[in-house]
Amino acid sequence: MPKPEAEVTVAVIQMEPVFGETARNVAHSIAMIEKAAGQGGQLMVLPELCNTGYVFASRAEAMALAEDIPSGPSTQAWMEVAARLNLHIVAGITERAGDLLYNSAVIVGPEGLIGRFRKMHLWADEALFFTPGDLGFPVFDTAIGRIGCHICYDCWFPESFRLAALQGAEIVCVPTNWVPIPGQDPKREAMANILVMAAAHSNSVFVAAADRVGTERGQPFIGQSLIASYTGWPVAGPASPTDEEILLATVNLADARRKRNWNAFNQVLRDRRTDSYAEMLGSDHRPGWY
Repeated sequence: MPKPEAEVTVAVIQMEPVFGETARNVAHSIAMIEKAAGQGGQLMVLPELCNTGYVFASRAEAMALAEDIPSGPSTQAWMEVAARLNLHIVAGITERAGDLLYNSAVIVGPEGLIGRFRKMHLWADEALFFTPGDLGFPVFDTAIGRIGCHICYDCWFPESFRLAALQGAEIVCVPTNWVPIPGQDPKREAMANILVMAAAHSNSVFVAAADRVGTERGQPFIGQSLIASYTGWPVAGPASPTDEEILLATVNLADARRKRNWNAFNQVLRDRRTDSYAEMLGSDHRPGWY
């Protein structure tokens, strides 16, 4: 029996970077990528700012650790392993662009750099160091499917996922550094998990969210990475709240669009009442994806 036409094994890599030890962090990420590839992983998703760590003390410290894309050593190392193992990788990185700093993600494949995403919605002290993203919400055509990308706090904005879905994204990859939030019921799934699952369901897209674990300069992170189906339900995870872990799920990305009809009458993107509220996508709208 032939394989589904868009079958991809997604690997979410939950790891613990060590602040400031960029070479060590990248080498560790590659070791986990190689392990995931050995288990069949084809699309790897790494946490936010996984090459440097997250809790900067000053802009000067952030600038000293930042790298250009794609010429910096972190992107170069991820491109090398992507070419060597025929992989696609989405990884969080501290990006330097002249005098500006961005909380970014690189998307690389076997043939090199595919693109970058710059975090649009900055969280807390990030605003002291980083410039808000200026590239919008691009969706990248790749050999394995149409990939969107968000970073952490972007997931709190429904517009982020809707913009990706309307541009034909089949999967949204989310490098993230989720932190504890007030009011979290310890007996319930993390609010971040609920948001990701709801976004996957209400936009009919797969979502792969890679969080980090550990405590950095007094800031704890909550782990609980997951891969959500286009239905909204997890197909892998949530992962441990404390331990490094690799989540794997083999999915058919074509289902994100082919199975978007919920019944004979309803399809979540087609049913939008654009006669009663303005379309969010504007000039970037590509008709025909829904």
